[in-house]
Amino acid sequence: MKNLEENFRLAKKQDRRAQKALYELFSAKMLAVANSYTNNIHDAEDILLYAFLKCFSKIEDCKEWKSFPFWLRKIVVNDSITFVRKNRNILYSNIEIAEDFPDDEIDDRLNEIDLEEIFSQIPEGYKLVFNLYVFEDKKHQEIAEILNISDGTSKSQLSKAKKWIANYLKAKENGQKNTETAKI
Repeated sequence: MKNLEENFRLAKKQDRRAQKALYELFSAKMLAVANSYTNNIHDAEDILLYAFLKCFSKIEDCKEWKSFPFWLRKIVVNDSITFVRKNRNILYSNIEIAEDFPDDEIDDRLNEIDLEEIFSQIPEGYKLVFNLYVFEDKKHQEIAEILNISDGTSKSQLSKAKKWIANYLKAKENGQKNTETAKI
């Protein structure tokens, strides 16, 4: 952490070596964040570069070195959402679902989940809401403001995302069982 503190202080003075050190320290994790939204490594790399440019040009806005990782992540998430919204046509259904799909089915299989595979398949609208709710810990009202949708649509999309993931996992599990049976 001392390196982070020192590099942050120097980066605020526009020291290029310190900026490079911060980039090297956080680029892999931030690339994974961007890729979880875009599901395209090339787009995620572009987002990452622009996010770091924005970060270093506005680094004075970040007051403490301890909050730098969270501040940088917020920039990457916001830039990722902006990119997805500008470059993809996302349809949100305004149907509200009265009851959520049970989380138990998803929780039981956490060790077996390949997030990259799931995020490559899940519909964009579901993925955005799911990422913001689960990984960014946003409330439905915040998600609605960020994505310019209603609270009900946010809740509906999260419920549909959970159901989609559960169905995807069930289908995958059934496919594996069928494959195992065929081998016997």
